[in-house]
Order: sequence, then C-alpha cells, then structure tokens
Amino acid sequence: MKISSKFDPNSSCILFPGDCFDLVKQIPDKSVKLVVTSPPYNLGKAYEKRSSLDRYLSLQKEIIKESVRILRDDGSICWQVGNYVNNGEIVPLDIVLYPIFASLGLHLRNRIVWEFGHGLHASKRFSGRYEVILWFTKTNEYTFNLDPIRVPQKYPQKKYFKGPKKGQLSGNPLGKNPSDIWDIPNVKANHIEKTIHPCQFPIELIERLVLSMTNENDWIFDPFMGVGSTAIAALMHNRKVIGSETMEEYVTIAIDRIQKASKGELQMRPIERPVYDPYQPVKNIPPKTIKIQKETQPTLMERHGKYKVEKRK
Repeated sequence: MKISSKFDPNSSCILFPGDCFDLVKQIPDKSVKLVVTSPPYNLGKAYEKRSSLDRYLSLQKEIIKESVRILRDDGSICWQVGNYVNNGEIVPLDIVLYPIFASLGLHLRNRIVWEFGHGLHASKRFSGRYEVILWFTKTNEYTFNLDPIRVPQKYPQKKYFKGPKKGQLSGNPLGKNPSDIWDIPNVKANHIEKTIHPCQFPIELIERLVLSMTNENDWIFDPFMGVGSTAIAALMHNRKVIGSETMEEYVTIAIDRIQKASKGELQMRPIERPVYDPYQPVKNIPPKTIKIQKETQPTLMERHGKYKVEKRK
C-alpha cells in the first residue's frame, strides 16, 4: 500500500500535510465516491481560529462546493457537526449549513443523530449528548449497501403467527436497519482509540458510512482528517482515501496509526459491541485488532523524520 503526501491516483492513501483547499484542487472532477468529515465547529479549539459565524459559513461553503465538484454522480457527502456556542447560546450547525448543500443541488437522504453518553456537563441548560450527520447524495442514483451494516434484531426469533408466512421469521435473519439514531460511544478518557485529539472520530462511526455508501477500491475524501480515523476505516475495508490536516502533530499520529494497522498492532472498539448497560451486563466483546492486508511503503515521516505541514497561502 502506497502512502503519498500529494494526490497520486496510484496511491492507496493520500495524507496531505496542509490546508484542504490546497489539496482538493489537485483532485479530478467526479472521482470521489464519499466525502465524509467533521469540520471545526468554530469554537476556538487549538486546530482552528474562531471567526464570525458568517465568515465560518463562507469558508464551509467554499470547501463544500469543491467537495461537490470532485464527487461522483453516484456518490455521497456526510457532514458531521454539532453546535456553535456563543455566550451560552447554541446554533445547530446542521440547520445553518443545510441551505448551502441545498443550493448546490444535493439531496438530503438522512439527518442521522449520533448519540453518546459522555461529554461536558452543563449547568444552565441540558447537557449535550448528540451530534448530527447530514447525508446528502448528488443524484437519485447512489450506492447504499444495507446488508454490511445491519444490526441484531430486537426479537431475532419472532415469527409470523398467521397468514401465508405463518411460522417463518418476521425479520431479516441478517439483522435490521440501524435506523437514523446511532448510539456509539464518543472517544473520551479510556476509550481504546483515544489520542491527543479533543474531538476524535470513533472508527466504527466512519466504518458504518464507508461500508454502506462505497464499494471496494472507491475513493473517500476527508478534508479535515484529524488523527486519521477516516483513513483507517477506509483502508481496513479495501477502499482508497484522501485526507488533509493542518496540525503537524495530528498528521504524525495519523501516519503512526496507519502504520500500526498495517502491522496488525492497532486496536479499535468493535462495531458489534453493544453500549455497556450496568443494569444488564452482557458478555464482553474485546477490542478488535485492525489489520490492513497490504504493507505500507515507507512514508515521508519515516524517511525524513516527520511531515512538514504547509500552510495555506
């Protein structure tokens, strides 16, 4: 598996150490099957500069337009966002971003609610415990593979009690549709995937999107790659991935995680593990060890010590 620091159609993984706008202009039109990302929320984190909401939305529109340009006609865009907070008042970013996607002719297929049990405790409002994934498609002809992401039926042995199917299982034996509410733990504290990133994607969240919206050898693009969770979710299922990141330490961590996965040394929370319920303990499912089948070639980090992040001009 070849890792490159600039766009190369012969690479399996492109990890650009710089601004997403400098990377995306290298990508050909209609070449990417899935754009999936969690952009900065304009909260003033270490990896972003806080600006006015109008300025933030203007920059978001710029990268969304480029994402639409590189998206295949049968492709999808998944934009995962939370809330912009100003003086204790929240602005749900999915609401203010929706008009941008709609103005570009995209079709909203789902507003997926990602709920999680841990986070900051609020004292003057209810504590926030969910964020949103907006799933758009470019056309009405798009990829959606349900079988790879089915979850266990609530009543797996339930059968029809009358009619022509009496005695047969009433649910799909492969499992049910996971619905548009996903209960997946966020990456906090002692989570097996935790790195220094304060808002890290759990791999299983991206894995569900990768399996359902792409096929093997498809390209996936993440303009705000962070510590590489999208890259790992793509590579472990034989997809190709393009990503950019401006924080040098995050690029280094992303490469290290990919290298560990190529050697079978990286662990993740398995997608089939249920959320722990102290009142109904279940058999523990241990962490899953990721193994990317093809060994990675030496990266720039290995040859030169580390990537040099290029800032946008």
